[in-house]
Amino acid sequence: MKVIETTSGLAELAKLKEGCVLTIGNFDGVHIGHQAILATARQTAAKRAVQLVVMTFEPHPLAVLHPEKSPCILTPLALKKHLLTEFEVDCLLVVKSTCQLLALSAPDFVQRFLVANIQPGVVVEGHSFNFGSGRTGSVNLLQQLGTDKDFEVVVVDAKQIELSTGQTVTVSSTVIRDLLKAGGVADAIAVLGRPYRLIGQVVPGKGKGKELGFPTANMQPSGQLIPAEGVYAGFVEIGDSFEDVCITKRRLPAAFSIGRSGTPRCENSPLIEAHLLMENIGRLYDKWLAMDFVERIRDQQKFRTESQLSAQIAIDCEKAKEILSTDEHRFY
Repeated sequence: MKVIETTSGLAELAKLKEGCVLTIGNFDGVHIGHQAILATARQTAAKRAVQLVVMTFEPHPLAVLHPEKSPCILTPLALKKHLLTEFEVDCLLVVKSTCQLLALSAPDFVQRFLVANIQPGVVVEGHSFNFGSGRTGSVNLLQQLGTDKDFEVVVVDAKQIELSTGQTVTVSSTVIRDLLKAGGVADAIAVLGRPYRLIGQVVPGKGKGKELGFPTANMQPSGQLIPAEGVYAGFVEIGDSFEDVCITKRRLPAAFSIGRSGTPRCENSPLIEAHLLMENIGRLYDKWLAMDFVERIRDQQKFRTESQLSAQIAIDCEKAKEILSTDEHRFY
């Protein structure tokens, strides 16, 4: 996949071939709704024998316009790039979000980005797609502009899914964020089509886990949404860089703990720890971890003695092993 990172200058886009299939969006999560759009775009591009081009924005537009309302990120750009390659995207356009860009009206956006530079033959979007200043452009307007500017617009139906609660929801990044904030990582798997992946660097801890007989790798997160406090079963990837752990190579079973230690430095940031359920892992300091959340085991709780805590951790680890050994989870 070719990646073009550009600003409103757009000189880099001259190399794109006219008539491509284009889809535009933030694609945060690359969830099953996004996947349906990407699959339709890929099929359309194959039929026409043209390139599939994806346009995304970095950072999220709200981070520029209203930072206080900016959503927590599910998939940082490096992870998003990796996930998009799985859909045989030929070219990813990463457009820098600026106030000037975001102030463009919907017709100006189409003229400046699509017509003058990309010249798509087909644009594929979901029903909820909005564009232009104030998100005033809808797919209906896009179809009207496409008729005038000589490109086709294909609209993909929204995906709906039934959660474990019995509630049926329309798939969206917002739904995933709400699930993760509530600890619903198993339902998040259904909406994402894979476990939620949290990435960060391993940092020194206090060694308390090792004292209790359950050494942990302590993660320093890198700006992603952190699931609710609790104990989870999941898998870990270990690598030398952020980009390295975006790729699934060797999935190691683990039990995760997200909680607060009660120390002043952790009042706002929870401790994120992974105890790997296998021997001889080696030194992990300064390595990078990807934590794939599979199932929530329990809430955080306080223990009066270290022996009670150690006994509960042992139970948690056995439960995690049981969860991760099932066929349902083994092949994520």
